Amino acid sequence: MEIVIPLALVLLGLHWLNVREQRARVLVLASYLGKYRIEKLMENLIQGYLRALGESDVQRQTSIWGMLEATEVELCEQFNAFVLAFAKVDEAQARVSKLAFALPFATQWLPAYSFDMRKLLGVHAHAMTRAASNTEQQAPKGKAFTLMAELLLMQHSCHWFCRSRIVASARLLARHKTRYAQVLMSVAPATRQAYGALVGC
Repeated sequence: MEIVIPLALVLLGLHWLNVREQRARVLVLASYLGKYRIEKLMENLIQGYLRALGESDVQRQTSIWGMLEATEVELCEQFNAFVLAFAKVDEAQARVSKLAFALPFATQWLPAYSFDMRKLLGVHAHAMTRAASNTEQQAPKGKAFTLMAELLLMQHSCHWFCRSRIVASARLLARHKTRYAQVLMSVAPATRQAYGALVGC
């Protein structure tokens, strides 16, 4: 019984430090993302893809694919601009723990077990641009699936930066009914290789 109160105080202290650190990360990311229309464009693009994939009329489907190309280009331009701006963030603020769960000061205690969010965003920028440009010469449906996977993985990385990997994976499953492993298997092989080399997954 004597250990219960000190243990509760330690856990409470860790929780408070976690909340403070995560709030700071959210503010850092939001201060850069807020200048762009990335989230809205991403939402419009995914909804457009789902509409096209559900369209039975080939002519209408082709028309939707064509209209979405402008959104793809704008999204890539906006995201690349965001990545260039975020590159100015101090390295200490950009470090992310590879641990599945949040632990205060983890990037300071275990610097070798962390990665640079600035570099990871660069990986996502290249992947999104490559998918939108359709360098693999995929059919529209295949291109849509690849780019959607790239977008979901990028969103997962942002949630990982703000919270933790386990929270990011839970949000991915709750919002998009998609598992983290499934997204990793759906992105382009080049993305998966570069991503894995950086985050160790």
